[in-house]
Amino acid sequence: MRWSLVVAVFVISVALSAQRMSIQQLTRFLDSSVRLKQPDKEVAGFLSKAKLTERLDDHTIEDLRVLGIGPKTLSTLRQLRDQSRALPVAQLGTPEPKPAPIQPPSPEEQASVIQKLREYASNYSRSLPDFICTQVVRRYLAATPGARLNNRVTVDPSWQLQDTLTLRLSYFEQKEDYKLILVNDSVTQEDYGKVGGATTTGEFGSMLKEVFARNTSAHFEWDHWATLRGRRALTFSYQVAQMHAHWALQYEHELQIFPAYSGLIYVDQQSHQVLRITLVAQDIPASFPIQEAETILDYDYQALSGHSFLLPLKAENRMQTADVLTRNDVEFRLYRKFSSESEIKYDTPDPLPEDQTKEGAPR
Repeated sequence: MRWSLVVAVFVISVALSAQRMSIQQLTRFLDSSVRLKQPDKEVAGFLSKAKLTERLDDHTIEDLRVLGIGPKTLSTLRQLRDQSRALPVAQLGTPEPKPAPIQPPSPEEQASVIQKLREYASNYSRSLPDFICTQVVRRYLAATPGARLNNRVTVDPSWQLQDTLTLRLSYFEQKEDYKLILVNDSVTQEDYGKVGGATTTGEFGSMLKEVFARNTSAHFEWDHWATLRGRRALTFSYQVAQMHAHWALQYEHELQIFPAYSGLIYVDQQSHQVLRITLVAQDIPASFPIQEAETILDYDYQALSGHSFLLPLKAENRMQTADVLTRNDVEFRLYRKFSSESEIKYDTPDPLPEDQTKEGAPR
């Protein structure tokens, strides 16, 4: 799988509405926002417009701080504390008992799943039928806020949509072919490989195959249970050393490196098929223009020729240079069986709802 980048700069904002909240509702909201990895800036912005119905004290703030809230949220809580001094003390009932944690699979079961995944990844590309689909790439840019990208940011980037690319993606005899059809809803004859800006290829199997290939020597460990699109998923973390890496980062079609990387694999508990794979580049040389890179690739079941196949649903790819952040939201829509006469209406579908790719608590 290859990534390439050409750069530039920008800004957007999020509007949030106010609501009245008890201390118990506040606690549940913050616990949920931390588990769902909501940006600190958005959480603080929401709370700045909220009105408490009960007094918030320092002891409760310290309890909430333990949840893992960000600095902006903490500052907003202290403002709410000052604003709520005249309110009545919260009358908290007996807390609801937390459900018993789901035990991880045994080491033997984990090893068995990893072995099945190796076989699955090795055969994945060969198992796919020939098809055509519409690929929509929404490309965003933002000024670098001076923080990491992989869900550990301390300052949230302000994204601005740069352009929207609509492609005809053909998968025939295990090869991908990309034909750019529209740029911002205008017909184009431009070559996708020469379009400039941040682009990626290889979502149909190569990323998955490389992680599980024997010569990659990835190290896997149990991480957690999760829920994706209503399915319980086993989640494993993995690490690939630089000496075994085959995943490439390319800058302006001139410079290329193969960094070490790590990530998570989400596996359908029932079918043992991959529902999501994430990848974060590690130890990129300081001299290389791209300093951070990560991707999240989601798969979902699609019907083709009367059969169900697990195919890419959406990828989110991020990169960072000294001055610029890029984010590509790549969606795969309107899958059809391949034929030379296959027709697809080439308009640009609306973005997928966020709940299609949000991780939920295990259940």
